[in-house]
Amino acid sequence: MIRSHTADVASLKAFIEREITTLRAEVRRRAETAGVAEPSAGRAPGEAAAPSPEADGRGGKAQCPCGQGHGAPHTCVDAGEGHDPRTCLCAALPAIPVSAALLTPVRDDSGGITDFVIRAGNHIRSAEWLVSPDQQVGQRFFGEARPGAAAGGLLAALKEVMATGRALNGLVVDYTEERYGTLRRVQLVHYASSCGDRVLTTWRPVRSQAELLTIDAQHLASMGWGHWDLLSGSVTWSEGLQRIFRTDPALPWSLLELCDALVPADVGPFGEFIASVLAGEEPAWTRIRFLVLGEIRTVDLLGRPVAGTDGRPWALQIVARDLTPQIRSRRRLVEKQVETEQLRQQAAAERHVASALREALLPTYSEGLAELGLTVAAAYLPAEPDAAVGGDWYKCRPLADGRALIAIGDASGHGLEAVARMAQQRHATAGLAQTEACAGDVTTWLNELVCSDPTSATATMAVGHIGADRVFRWTCAGHPAPLLLREGRAYALPTEHRGPLLGVLPGHAYETAEFPLERGDVLLLYTDGVVERRGQDITEGINALTGLLAASSGLPPRRIVDRLTEEYERGVHDDDACLLAVRVD
Repeated sequence: MIRSHTADVASLKAFIEREITTLRAEVRRRAETAGVAEPSAGRAPGEAAAPSPEADGRGGKAQCPCGQGHGAPHTCVDAGEGHDPRTCLCAALPAIPVSAALLTPVRDDSGGITDFVIRAGNHIRSAEWLVSPDQQVGQRFFGEARPGAAAGGLLAALKEVMATGRALNGLVVDYTEERYGTLRRVQLVHYASSCGDRVLTTWRPVRSQAELLTIDAQHLASMGWGHWDLLSGSVTWSEGLQRIFRTDPALPWSLLELCDALVPADVGPFGEFIASVLAGEEPAWTRIRFLVLGEIRTVDLLGRPVAGTDGRPWALQIVARDLTPQIRSRRRLVEKQVETEQLRQQAAAERHVASALREALLPTYSEGLAELGLTVAAAYLPAEPDAAVGGDWYKCRPLADGRALIAIGDASGHGLEAVARMAQQRHATAGLAQTEACAGDVTTWLNELVCSDPTSATATMAVGHIGADRVFRWTCAGHPAPLLLREGRAYALPTEHRGPLLGVLPGHAYETAEFPLERGDVLLLYTDGVVERRGQDITEGINALTGLLAASSGLPPRRIVDRLTEEYERGVHDDDACLLAVRVD
């Protein structure tokens, strides 16, 4: 018995060779002691004398299989030809293991071949529903015996054999026949050679149905089998095993060649498996890895010995199942699970950081706005409860010149990069507003900042000021227009002055528009995530938001924002959003 902890390929191959040599030597010794004699040149013991060519074994005249008379000599196909039924070609047809027939041509007045007559045939059926050739002697091959076969090119091929003398070596014909009201089809491969003015032709099914099903089963189950004859050294592999090991069908591997393909760590287990099979242990099973064309293939092996009457195994049969696709899929699944877990941990960390940044960057509105006669409420609305903050932002604060800064924006993207852009734009807006510039100038300068940064993406923004005169002076860079709630009615502010998105058009000068406000008016600024729905035009979302705002007439800004937030959370959203409500007191 070979030991796995000391085995290498060389010692494994030596072990197998010793076992085979010992087996062959023992078989030879037993054969010699049993007195097996060489076959004699004469008649074998008990062999009957050959029948006379003139007798049929029943005392009568011999009948030639071609049906051309009795006794010898007599006339066969050609008049005047001496015919010995024992030596006639058609007498050998029963020994051919596939369907076979001897044909003579049928010629028209011009000498052209129009068909062939079956002169003799054997008893082999190429399909269970086809009549054997010996039952069709005397029939025309294409006109009666095989109607329709000429359409597959067989008639032309047999004519070519007659004309040139070259053999036909494998012509596949789809033969269809209607029998008892049922259509049947079989693929037959034909061979033929000329014999004087006759043709000997044979045919067989391309594959039997059982063989096709076996091949399909091997393919579907990734299985195959092999037979190793230890006495002769011959090896037979199924197509399934050839597929597993990527071998030439004509060159199946010996046991020693299988050893050469082993993964080094599996040499020992494979040796134990072979030893178990040779020892007659059934069933012997193992899982072995082979290196096939640079790829490691994992194969389950189930082996059994083929033993003689003396109990000595003279051959091995091994069934193999290729587990490589399943193992490869499991490996990919594990890798995906690891990758998914890493992404989950990364996303969780990012959400934690983003959440902290959101709290830091989106604080509650400034208490100083109340001194300017404004009541403000705001909300950040994540698309999902645990979603990371995106690029949505707002800003409300009193300025040194007595105006109130009201701004809202949306930097494209999600995650920390969007947070970084959002923070940059939000703080830049607050800083530029300290210059006492108008809203249009602030937006123009911010656009130049975004355009000059190659890492920045586009953004939208609506920014304005409310002064002591209660006039809202504002500008818009590709952002939805603020909604105004006045005396129970809600509508969007005019946007004739709207400019392009930030970061799109360097040097663009944004305009400032004025809109007078009245006591009790509520301005609602929002980002597009509030009104966007998958598969819905954004106009429908804006109209729905306008209706909700109108229905909130008389409520304070905080209650308005809460009510709109509740409605937002009822729907399915792909983007975060911000709401900013400002009431003129």
